[in-house]
Amino acid sequence: MEQKHMSAFALYHTLQSDLPPPPKKPFQRVQVEVKKKKKKVNGSAAADVNQTRAKRKKIRNKLLKAANKETKKAGKDITEAEEEEESVPGESLDAVLTELTKVNSSRQRASQLFQWLINPVPAKAFFRDTWEKKPVLVQRKNPDYYKGLFSTAEFDRILREENVQYGVNLDITSYINGKRETHNPPGRALPFTVWDFYESGCSVRLLNPQAFSFTVWNVLSILQEQFGTMAGANVYLTPPGTQGFAPHYDDIEAFVVQLEGKKHWRVYNPRSENEVLPVFSSPNFDQAEIGKPILDVVLEPGDLLFFPRGFIHQGNCLPDAHSLHITISSYQKNSWGDLLQKVIPAALEVAMEEDVEFRRGLPLDYLTYMGVQNSDKEDAQRAKFLSRIENLMRRLPKYAPVDAAVDQKAREFFHDCLPPVLTPDELATSVHGAPARWAEGKVTDVGVHITTQTQIKILRAECARLCSNGDAVHLCHTTDNSRVYHKEELKSFEIQTEHTDAVEFLIHSYPSFVTVGSLPCDSVQDKIALAELLFEKGIIHTAEPLRAPPSVHSR
Repeated sequence: MEQKHMSAFALYHTLQSDLPPPPKKPFQRVQVEVKKKKKKVNGSAAADVNQTRAKRKKIRNKLLKAANKETKKAGKDITEAEEEEESVPGESLDAVLTELTKVNSSRQRASQLFQWLINPVPAKAFFRDTWEKKPVLVQRKNPDYYKGLFSTAEFDRILREENVQYGVNLDITSYINGKRETHNPPGRALPFTVWDFYESGCSVRLLNPQAFSFTVWNVLSILQEQFGTMAGANVYLTPPGTQGFAPHYDDIEAFVVQLEGKKHWRVYNPRSENEVLPVFSSPNFDQAEIGKPILDVVLEPGDLLFFPRGFIHQGNCLPDAHSLHITISSYQKNSWGDLLQKVIPAALEVAMEEDVEFRRGLPLDYLTYMGVQNSDKEDAQRAKFLSRIENLMRRLPKYAPVDAAVDQKAREFFHDCLPPVLTPDELATSVHGAPARWAEGKVTDVGVHITTQTQIKILRAECARLCSNGDAVHLCHTTDNSRVYHKEELKSFEIQTEHTDAVEFLIHSYPSFVTVGSLPCDSVQDKIALAELLFEKGIIHTAEPLRAPPSVHSR
């Protein structure tokens, strides 16, 4: 008897309960429930498959019915709004990235790429009026505007060629009748299974696509200098007539870039002042908890939707098209409060060392009039106690090591950062283009010839930073970072005290080239030794490609 194919969606629901559960995601209420399949005494595998397919078809029909409702409800207003928009022209992404390789400063590259991302909204007006404040919608009527950033063809290539793991790099999700579920089996995500889940009506989320896509890596590595924090991304592929995620808000500033198909989005105001610019993402909400949307729109290829952290959102596909979008995110845990969490404990530690007032003992009887059980008392001792606390708090700022706390934030940023994508010129003039090689059965051209006349500069404005832990000075850098988030530890190495001024001079000279001879070191040997170290670490490049030392070259 010929065995019929069972879908991945059906196979998932027949997994034995002793399989390990998928990794938990932060703030997701609904965990996947893996049920044991009951054995049938009188039955066949074919009957089971047919029953599963019927169930899948039923789910599919429910999704389509729900999507048709949404279309009737919102379609007219959305179409009229779209028709009022004029087409927004723009350079292709390939052309933009090619032009950016000719820009001398990485900060200027970041600024120009960000302006292209949100065009025609001026960047200055965006950060003044919109950033952290309200959503903004850009409808361009230009389906090719973001072409080349990512595609379903690229998605398929990644599944075939890369080691994509369920729960680590990819999630299978659904949202049906108000219930959000994740359907990740264990192991590698292969096209055979992933596309079967998709055909069953499940959404597919690719986490950290920059680890697999060169173009996404390039774009994010440039944009991270615009934000001064990590720029991340997720890719979402949703079948027609379905929704993959429940309404929720995030703890990041989100740029939704529509790449293929169409998606219906609804965005809602934060529910209270406490949820404005939240510290953490929300759990999943029911529809009754979120009120009416302030924005109800369909995104088409080339469109952009931005919303700040705390704004509740949900997106569903209409019946006539799938949707592929990439969400570019930034500004997670980058508030004044996050900085003060580092400043205040350090300030208190310094104050207790240097100020005797912080070391004086508490009153003998303070427990009799302070604490929750005494909070309603009207007691002069309470007022005096609270006044003393306020006085000590006012003294605290003068002990605050703000620069040291900022350096701690910088270390976190450098650990989060993607490594830079080098331009052809940078490849030729950095350690990656050094002449050392194996040729004709031997090693040739080992080393590089750096002199006091050699012109050097750091690779990026934000690729290296001096940080001190109190005992030594280290140079943190991003040039050896992994494209996989936090796959490796922060990259840094100790800088000799006599070299710190020279490194600082080099960093502050960016984007200009400076000669090795101009480095403020004690001797010529120190200048050349420092330049060779930074070149070897991939932190600097030269104005012209370097040759091997004359003696090595001739040999």
